[in-house]
Amino acid sequence: MQERRRLPRKDLRSYSQVFDLYRGKLIGYLSDLNLIGAMIIADEQIKVNDKLTISIQLPELPMINATRIALPVRVAWCHQDLSPEYFNIGMEFEIVTDEQKKIIEAVVENYEFRRYSPNYPPHPTEL
Repeated sequence: MQERRRLPRKDLRSYSQVFDLYRGKLIGYLSDLNLIGAMIIADEQIKVNDKLTISIQLPELPMINATRIALPVRVAWCHQDLSPEYFNIGMEFEIVTDEQKKIIEAVVENYEFRRYSPNYPPHPTEL
């Protein structure tokens, strides 16, 4: 499958709650995030192209006092998760202010799950 994503996903170590702001209903949990969208892990599917405003509960962030961020989104895709009782939902942000960009960047910087290879010393046979 060809990759169509404009920015790489940043998997997070903090699964923040994501709500439908106007319905006051928990949609699911934030799985990954970048400046143009997010993936939510949810119990229920949402129809592709639905538009809603989400509210993301923010984890603790240095130098940022906000506890949540609200963003208008379009549901770009919705697929059943490997665990069939869940759905992975791709959401595209419709408008992101400069202040919201700073918050998103802070979340990614502080909670990105990094897959670094350990810097092990060389094995004696490799010397």
